[in-house]
Amino acid sequence: MNYQQLLIAYRNLWRSRELPIRSNEEETLKFAIVTDIKDDMTHPRLRKTPLQKFQLASKRIIESSLKPDEKVQLIQMHLTQLENIEEQ
Repeated sequence: MNYQQLLIAYRNLWRSRELPIRSNEEETLKFAIVTDIKDDMTHPRLRKTPLQKFQLASKRIIESSLKPDEKVQLIQMHLTQLENIEEQ
């Protein structure tokens, strides 16, 4: 999995988000996905559940103009991060 390419694809989906590189592209991408799934950027009373956020992200990815393999890899990463969150 090429995390640099996936990070570029992720940035194309969410253009208004600033994603400074953390220690590497993989960590940056995983952090951004977890932040999105947890809905950390939303006021606590308005937050959606992680499953709702996963569904919204998946829909956005599917409807995007990204390459099919990028779509699958991003959805897989979202699913993995969702499962990690639910295990906590």
